[in-house]
Amino acid sequence: MNVDLLRRFCLSFPRAKENLQWGDELCFKVGGKIFAMMSLSSVPQRLSLKCAPEMFAELVEQEGIIPAPYVGRYKWVLLESLDVLPQGEVKELIRQSYELVSAKLPKKGNRANHRGTRGGTDKC
Repeated sequence: MNVDLLRRFCLSFPRAKENLQWGDELCFKVGGKIFAMMSLSSVPQRLSLKCAPEMFAELVEQEGIIPAPYVGRYKWVLLESLDVLPQGEVKELIRQSYELVSAKLPKKGNRANHRGTRGGTDKC
């Protein structure tokens, strides 16, 4: 998976936006909350995302996947390169992260507003 494909996929979710934060972290957000982060200055690029507790334990046992710095205790993982997993698995993890973060949004900004809108490139 490459950066452009990952970016297009993340922005395909309803209300998804991107924002460059902390210098070189491309953050993908829904409702102002991050669901995926990609380090643009690291080589290879790294991807952080939220996952369910049982998936977290399973993922960090794999080579090239570690608890994400600062947020690992909240069940975020860091893929040390974009090709540590097959593309389909990376996409599924991103989808799950989006759903986990989206589900915790206040009801007013959550599911009711997802219908009929697509992701954009507005900066937060």
